[in-house]
Amino acid sequence: MILLVRHGQTTTNLDNLLVGRGNPSLTELGQRQARSLTPFLKGVEEVWSSPLQRALDTAGLALPGMVPTVKESFIEQDFGSYEGTPVQDVDPAVWSAFLADSSHRLGGGESINDVDARVYAELDAQLRDTSSLLHEQSRHLLIVSHVSPIKSAMTWALGVPGSVAWRTRLDNCSITALGSRRGVANLLHFNLIPHEQFAAK
Repeated sequence: MILLVRHGQTTTNLDNLLVGRGNPSLTELGQRQARSLTPFLKGVEEVWSSPLQRALDTAGLALPGMVPTVKESFIEQDFGSYEGTPVQDVDPAVWSAFLADSSHRLGGGESINDVDARVYAELDAQLRDTSSLLHEQSRHLLIVSHVSPIKSAMTWALGVPGSVAWRTRLDNCSITALGSRRGVANLLHFNLIPHEQFAAK
């Protein structure tokens, strides 16, 4: 399977900011969330990570003995001039246009289609390769990433438009699992939160 994990809580998550390519630090809670993942990652044989530090730190805390391969394809969406803006401060008309049109580039950054293109290409390659871990039941590839790429992976597995992703919620350090059956991708789990994280809060 492919397990996708959103990074732990960051300082900007606390403030509900739009952060794509910035590098905020994990909070103490975010670090605990990452460590709480370890028991749920048995069978992971390979780790990929977004190049952003919050993802790399989460990977290192969750599986300290493994060195992740950095994958630019799983970096967070670029929000352009809206980087660092509180979500509630984005003009409602601008936000509605962004959600309604998957080709719209918020603040001149990336569109949903842009994110889908890079994530789908990576996952398509895994699906075509019958020896990849996507086709294994007990041996896993872990990808530590962000909201937009993980939601994109979810829509890829379901075969639905990328705009569907904005009707879902993805929590910090949640686990999403993809598999395949007879050469067709499927979504096994979405936004699973390890129960240890509740105790950490």
